[in-house]
Amino acid sequence: MDNQRNMVLAIVLSALVLIGWTALADRFFPQPKPGVTAPKVQTAPASAPIAAAPVRQTVAQALSGAPRVTIETPRLRGSINLKGAVIDDLVLLSHKETIKKKSPPVRLLAPANATASYFAGFGWSGDGLAAPNANTVWQADGAVLTPEKPVTLRWDNAAGQRFAIRISVDSNYLFTVEQRMENGAATAVGARPYGFVSRLGKSKDPSSWTNHVGPIGAFNGAVNYKVNWDDIDPATGQRFQSKGGWIGFGDHYWLTALIPDQAASIDAGFRAGNGSYQAEFAVPQVIVGPGKAVSTTSRLFAGAKEVNALDAYEEAGVPLFDKAIDWGWFEIIEKPIFQYLDWLFKLVGNFGVAIILLTLTVRGLMFPIAQRQFASMAAMRVVQPKLKALQERYKDDKPKLQQEMMALYQKEKINPMAGCLPIFLQIPVFYALYKVLMLTIEMRHQPFALWIHDLSAPDPATIINLFGLLNFTPPTFLALGIFPVLLGITMWLQFKLNPAPMDPVQQQMFSIMPWIMMFMMAPFAAGLQLYWIMSNILTIAQQKWLYSRHPALKEPVKA
Repeated sequence: MDNQRNMVLAIVLSALVLIGWTALADRFFPQPKPGVTAPKVQTAPASAPIAAAPVRQTVAQALSGAPRVTIETPRLRGSINLKGAVIDDLVLLSHKETIKKKSPPVRLLAPANATASYFAGFGWSGDGLAAPNANTVWQADGAVLTPEKPVTLRWDNAAGQRFAIRISVDSNYLFTVEQRMENGAATAVGARPYGFVSRLGKSKDPSSWTNHVGPIGAFNGAVNYKVNWDDIDPATGQRFQSKGGWIGFGDHYWLTALIPDQAASIDAGFRAGNGSYQAEFAVPQVIVGPGKAVSTTSRLFAGAKEVNALDAYEEAGVPLFDKAIDWGWFEIIEKPIFQYLDWLFKLVGNFGVAIILLTLTVRGLMFPIAQRQFASMAAMRVVQPKLKALQERYKDDKPKLQQEMMALYQKEKINPMAGCLPIFLQIPVFYALYKVLMLTIEMRHQPFALWIHDLSAPDPATIINLFGLLNFTPPTFLALGIFPVLLGITMWLQFKLNPAPMDPVQQQMFSIMPWIMMFMMAPFAAGLQLYWIMSNILTIAQQKWLYSRHPALKEPVKA
């Protein structure tokens, strides 16, 4: 009976974690809205203003209208628009839009007048400064930007000031931008370098309590996940004062972030207008005297939120950059599971096999605990007559009954909670795997075998589409695939191995719970379902062996 109670507890807790936590978090852990700390954008812009909405074109049409410098790296293709000196054309060669063989690579950035506008730029403002703007056409000292060959853009305002932007790129997703202004005029001017990222519309990816999508940044040693699209007031924006840090926009798998000089005090924030959103930063104005020059170096990340890449950039001096992935409270469990899965994948070449090996590892580590659980259950069976006698003797004195039961447990060296330990250890592992499958791009579009072409997506072979024979994706509530059915069957077999509970209510619960969980788990990632199926199979094998060692546990509990 204790084993059944433990299983009920596991199911309830798992359901709370997977289904009900949102309501609990909203009620008991409300997130305060960040306050506005800066003047209105119209009176004190930190960078270039958001332009009026242009006539939208296709990306191909938008790319044909201005001189460009080509970007070529092992993982990026695109170009820099010399009109405005903006990085507005970027595709990620390592990631495709869909799992289809002929699917194009993911496009991250697009020109300002494109239908999916998303671009980044750098510039200057300042007192007495005739600064370049969005219509300025720059001259480049090279035609192609590669990791081995930086490119410098130059422009002279004909009033004595000369501007230069030196852009370099690494072999992954990081651009380094050095802005330099030389004052050749007879009077001093103010120079305030800035950077910005502008995108048209909100992300198509949903934001949830388990994964923040939208405006994101690290300010004064903490990552801010609290700003949502609708929080950005068109009149006031959202402003932050920080030393160093970073700011940008995060999608489910992609990130575009400005990284200023980490020693600089910056004014950063988000703005909205004309259907666009802008992240920006600016450093304090510097007065540049005649014959003097000023320069500042910042960086731009534009690419995939790959765990190892983000970790490497953090180690290289970008604080909290690994937190661009919203790991949440259980990062201490999630990241080691990811690292272990990633190591297994590199070892075997298949993430599905890696998940199976992870399941074997978890069950193997918990096997000694399961043995102690069964030993405790056997001991509990031995003392059942004594417990029954105590219940009869102290049926009218509950405090005394509890006292005598605890004394009996101590005398017989029994821990009545021993059976719950495997359950409590499994729940964080299960949740961590759920987060890893949901968050990490390394799991995206990873096949397993047969019809499972993407372990991060639900099982596509559902009953409604004749298990994949029909090219039709049913609604979520009807999407009952092969993996969820296998999950329900293995859970039912697992329950059948246990002795039938005395309580008719418990019996009814155990008879329907596998089929309820089958429907509950259907919308989740196939990789998560694979883990649960394998865990159930291993539990069945483990139970058969342990019951062979403790046959008394198979006998029905007597009243």
